[in-house]
Amino acid sequence: MLPIAMTTGASVFLIYNAIPCLHRFGPMLSDIVGWLQPMFIFSMLFLTFCRIEPKDLKPHRWHWWLLLIQGGLFSLLGLVAYLLISMLSVERGDWVVLIECAMLCLICPTATAAAVVTRKLGGDVPGITTYIILINILTAVLVPLIVPLIHPIEQIDFWAAFNMIMAKVFPLLIMPCLAAWLVRYLFPRLHRWFLKFPDLAFYIWSLALCLAIAITTKSILRSDMSLFMLMMMSLISLICCVFQFGMGRFIGRAYRSDCRSVPAMTSSGHADPSRHADPSRHARPDRASREITAGQAMGQKNTIFAIWMAYTFMTPESSIVGGFYSIWHNIYNSWQLYRHSRS
Repeated sequence: MLPIAMTTGASVFLIYNAIPCLHRFGPMLSDIVGWLQPMFIFSMLFLTFCRIEPKDLKPHRWHWWLLLIQGGLFSLLGLVAYLLISMLSVERGDWVVLIECAMLCLICPTATAAAVVTRKLGGDVPGITTYIILINILTAVLVPLIVPLIHPIEQIDFWAAFNMIMAKVFPLLIMPCLAAWLVRYLFPRLHRWFLKFPDLAFYIWSLALCLAIAITTKSILRSDMSLFMLMMMSLISLICCVFQFGMGRFIGRAYRSDCRSVPAMTSSGHADPSRHADPSRHARPDRASREITAGQAMGQKNTIFAIWMAYTFMTPESSIVGGFYSIWHNIYNSWQLYRHSRS
């Protein structure tokens, strides 16, 4: 499903770009995409929260380690760039853009779709949903503190930047949560009806991915950056992607008791009824569930938000790294889902 969505998204933009008579519809199509993306995100999160009880959203120890690693590396890169520019009088250049690219890959919050992938892989959905909230808060605090050191922005102080980030991400986190819990407690029959469609969020994500890849293709093809810089951005995003998925899974393995075991899923995404009869034999191991969850929490990124951060707070050219990262983490997710379906 994911390779099809990625191929479709790239192909649609390439066809559009190759037919000049379609370009006049560009502004209208941009408006449509701008409307569809938040609708898809809202729908995915609503369906996810329908399966989560409020008491399940609580921090675990592995959450704090992931936050420390992401926030610490982001801050360290920012301080290194600041020292080079201010104290050593190193001229600003393409290397600053590359450092910003790495910083974006590290601090970018977890994608809302990570909960969908985590569920398909048999991970802990409440655990990753909690981390999505925590990493967005950390991003809203650290970006206004660190980025001005290397890229000062006039007329935007800490609180202005903090409020801009919170206003960008939290309506799409809080509103689906409130809507889902209102349906759960006020309209239980409607809530049970939503639960009859366990794969709906996954299909919505496939549509959202199609749009995201189209935007990614556009940003790469219409970039004015040199081929060398594009290759370096691609390499940086790949290194950050591999590091974060790997580190997340490593941290997950270290905290066996912090992540609940969940029923294993069939290739279609449904819980396997045969595996409920003998949980000790068939339930997904606690360790595997935690490893999957922490890996997705740290590795799967909200790259559309990363592109927005680059345009708003950093050098606009660094936004391209969000597109490259989107390609890498979706290739990895496709491989994970394929391997899971074959197991």
